[in-house]
Amino acid sequence: MKNNGTIKIPSPLLSFVPVAVLVGLLAVAIPVFAGETLNGVSQIVLLIASAVCCLIAVFCCGTRWETIETAIANNIAGVSSALLILLLIGALSGSWMVSGVIPALIYYGTKIIHPDFFLVATCIVCALVSVMTGSSWTTVATIGIALFGIGKVQGFDEGWIAGAIISGAYFGDKISPMSDTTVLASSVTGTPMFQHIKYMMTTTIFSMAVTLAIFLVAGFMFETTPLFDITEFTDALSQTYNISLWLLLVPGIMVVLIIKKIPPVITLFLSAMAAGVAAIIFQPELLHQITGSTTKNIASIFKGVMMTFYDSTQIETGNAILNKLTATRGMSGMMNTVWLIICATCFGGAMTASGMLASITSVFIRFVKGTTGLVSSTIAAGLLLNMCVADQYLAIILTGDMLRNVYSQKGYKTCLLSRTIEDGVTVTSPLIPWNVCGMTQSTVLGVSTLTYLPYCFFNLLSPLVSILVAATVKRRTKNEEL
Repeated sequence: MKNNGTIKIPSPLLSFVPVAVLVGLLAVAIPVFAGETLNGVSQIVLLIASAVCCLIAVFCCGTRWETIETAIANNIAGVSSALLILLLIGALSGSWMVSGVIPALIYYGTKIIHPDFFLVATCIVCALVSVMTGSSWTTVATIGIALFGIGKVQGFDEGWIAGAIISGAYFGDKISPMSDTTVLASSVTGTPMFQHIKYMMTTTIFSMAVTLAIFLVAGFMFETTPLFDITEFTDALSQTYNISLWLLLVPGIMVVLIIKKIPPVITLFLSAMAAGVAAIIFQPELLHQITGSTTKNIASIFKGVMMTFYDSTQIETGNAILNKLTATRGMSGMMNTVWLIICATCFGGAMTASGMLASITSVFIRFVKGTTGLVSSTIAAGLLLNMCVADQYLAIILTGDMLRNVYSQKGYKTCLLSRTIEDGVTVTSPLIPWNVCGMTQSTVLGVSTLTYLPYCFFNLLSPLVSILVAATVKRRTKNEEL
């Protein structure tokens, strides 16, 4: 159809075309490029799918290009803070590694955590940290990296380790009163925050209990083979790094900043700076090694500290496996992810401006029959939005905006919608390779999304439990809580 200035709402079938192009090209690209999909091919696939969406919108539906361009710009602006946080996480992980903070956590952790209880302990520790911080990203980038190193040394498969870390991290991201997704889901649906948190406990506690049971049983069932002798490993760490309990002051500073409710960007920045100071005090020889300078002076130390923030670093420990575990990528290592996020938001902006997202979502609403159908449709719509807009915040907002009136018209309380959004959007975001959360966790841990996806039991169970509760819990009236 020629653009005559009249905007035509795209049909659901037509709206699925860009999504089909995206999924189809990724299905071909992922096995062909394997672990290198983040290096450029995924970005190109997203831009191709965006172009298909724009062509359909402009030439078949009469959407003005300016409208699409504005939506894309707004989407990119909306994730700008996430991009900054992502870069700071790169600086944080690099500085915490070189300063000896993460090696110290690994050193003491291998002495404390028994392999039989490693998976369940990892999940619990990450859950506690994420409840306290309200951030899955911070949890994964700090204690998550340390636990990942411990698990690798003890011989666990990286998919299981990452699954335990992410399951615990998103437990807190979902229910912590300091979590931005918790605040957003409650506010966009008009639900008082603590009522929202209380209402989520029905599905969240059960999902986490089952998750912990799985990790506990798995820990006893696995016959793990350590990569090398634990004593040899800890000796190599202590010989390479100046391991000291004083290094734990750095994560302690971060905890204090979080308790004081300092904004995440400032907290991450100050935590990275504190690690930089710790590196100067405890690891000056490593800073010289990073620069490759033969002259050991203040200039060399300054250069080494700066490189821990922005550049890839490789510490020579005398052990190839330990070298790999302690290698960092800094802020520069996050650039492929930043590039991918920008391309993903282009696709989301085009899909939103063209009306294709609304058209696709309308399909799910047609099948709403009773509480079970409503909850199932909400989760399906939220998951699809997570895939299309590639950002959990946008997916939460769009799901709430599109379904708030449906819940109200059918007499359901807003807390049912807010809980279902968290069950279907917040926890599924790290399971989608091109979603901002999926890309971030994959980049930080160095494990592909599809590798850890089958082991993120909390994230997989939450939407299923939400549907199960809706199907089994009987209510006397629609306005009575489930």
